Amino acid sequence: MTIPIQRRKISEQVLEEIKALIKNGTFKPDEKLPSEMELAKMFQVSRSPVREAISVLAATGMVESRQGGGNWVRKVEFAEMLEQVTIELVDIKQVYELLELRTIIESEAAALAAKRHDQKDIIELEEALHVLGENMLNNRGSIGDAEDFKFHKTIVRASKNPFLVQTIENISDLYQKALKFSLKQNVAYEKRESVFHEHQAIFEAIKNRDSEAAAENMKKHLRTARMKLGDTLLQDK
Repeated sequence: MTIPIQRRKISEQVLEEIKALIKNGTFKPDEKLPSEMELAKMFQVSRSPVREAISVLAATGMVESRQGGGNWVRKVEFAEMLEQVTIELVDIKQVYELLELRTIIESEAAALAAKRHDQKDIIELEEALHVLGENMLNNRGSIGDAEDFKFHKTIVRASKNPFLVQTIENISDLYQKALKFSLKQNVAYEKRESVFHEHQAIFEAIKNRDSEAAAENMKKHLRTARMKLGDTLLQDK
């Protein structure tokens, strides 16, 4: 009888080890985690799988980045543990692939929206931008993922291409989970402000019917989000 040994990614093993250390109290709630370099030395791996594991932990709410730098163990409330599906169950590479898909689709959608929008689209997009700004800049307790999704979805609708609209609808569930994952990296006010200005630049380009700037600003915005998550697919560029 033979029993195959399951080969696991190094980042998955690092993830399980950090989770175990959090659960057994080695890394306590409201305490700062060791640096990526220190964790890499502890597990005898490179910094890349450590960074990937930390990203997943941030997405699930077990750790958070705080102003001043570093990652901290969160004190998780029981209500948060009741969420049935978390992005921890999704391979991080799928998040990267989704962001790559978004970059391709939404850059072109922004360019089309700049050419094809009507006044109603601009009113809806401006309102979505306003609500996004209120949540990102004035409501520190909100991640702003629902408002961010609405802004991007409004742009796709303004492209007047039903296939683009349906594609976003088809992936909306994972899209929103990945978006929440990404926005959790922007807890510091300066980061939230920067993300809002990226959205503002996209809106202005669309409103001014500058399709080239709209596409470029969208691409820049999504590329920045991907870099924050350590998207390994960017290394292929």
